[in-house]
Amino acid sequence: MANEPEQQSYSYEQAGVSIAAGNALVKAIAPLARATARPGADAELGGFGGFFDLKAAGYKDPLLVAGNDGVGTKVKLAIDHDRHDAIGIDLVAMCVNDLIVQGAEPLLFLDYFATGKLDNGVAERVVAGIADGCKLAGCALIGGETAEMPGMYAAGDYDLAGFCVGAVERGEQLTGDKVAAGDVLIGLASSGVHSNGYSLVRRLAADKGWKLDRPALFDNERLLIDHLIEPTRIYVKSLLPLIRQNRIHALAHITGGGLLENVPRVLPKHLHARIDAGAWEQPRLMAFLQAQGHIEPAEMARTFNCGIGMVLAVSADEVPALLADLSAAGETAFVIGAIEEGARGCTVQGKAEVWSAREDWEAVHLA
Repeated sequence: MANEPEQQSYSYEQAGVSIAAGNALVKAIAPLARATARPGADAELGGFGGFFDLKAAGYKDPLLVAGNDGVGTKVKLAIDHDRHDAIGIDLVAMCVNDLIVQGAEPLLFLDYFATGKLDNGVAERVVAGIADGCKLAGCALIGGETAEMPGMYAAGDYDLAGFCVGAVERGEQLTGDKVAAGDVLIGLASSGVHSNGYSLVRRLAADKGWKLDRPALFDNERLLIDHLIEPTRIYVKSLLPLIRQNRIHALAHITGGGLLENVPRVLPKHLHARIDAGAWEQPRLMAFLQAQGHIEPAEMARTFNCGIGMVLAVSADEVPALLADLSAAGETAFVIGAIEEGARGCTVQGKAEVWSAREDWEAVHLA
């Protein structure tokens, strides 16, 4: 009988997936997760799922609120410029800021990190940022998934998704039903572009030939990339006490769709939000983006946060005390508009020269 050719022995490693690298990453990030432990969760990694004890967290009759999100193409900016350390904060922020607008306290977080070939140095930096975000939000990083998928991603690329669960005592959730005509709108300053609009930012960078590794034209003390990669502000700890004191009627997280489309999401059908774009100074970064792209004010209002990352609807008589408390909590707050009777929607308006307009302008969105 002729000798048969020796058969090649295959392994997962040869196919491009390293089980050892994945195990090493879990071991490396375990202390990061433990640092986010809070009442209700011990934040240990390694099991098939993570437990959370609502009773230990102090809840009696809670409603659970869940959300998930990503970072969009901002992650590509982080990859291209080796800025992996804070992109995880963005991931957490995009989820927990969506929970707080429901009145819910973020309790637990899980992440999904997908890449073509695992680079533990990069992955650990990303997860460290996720842990930092969890600490800023007061929630526990109780688990996640790392997926190594050869052929799915270009060399060095990765993507992120985050999943968060929060709780609010029954009857204390924010649904917008308390909003009334005459309520005042308070805007909380953003920390930059946050995590929306980066497809336009990256298109401008490519078309205009920006040198991201050089000082910004509007700030000689800081690189342009550092302005663009600034992580999304997390508003949880400053807002949660005010929510529990029943001092806020509604909250709107200003993400994709900008001020124009996000504020109406928390309004009843018969109410309209009117925002004065001149009520706060346009951030220099936003003015730079607008000038570089010759972007009309109305397009700014539906694309970027324009310097306002969160909007509160509150009773007029609460405004002075709330402004003081928000300032004490580290927020920069502005009175930016009011609620009036009308079709559910939002109008952002400005005088000539506000947001570089040549004449008085307004942008209207009906929800």
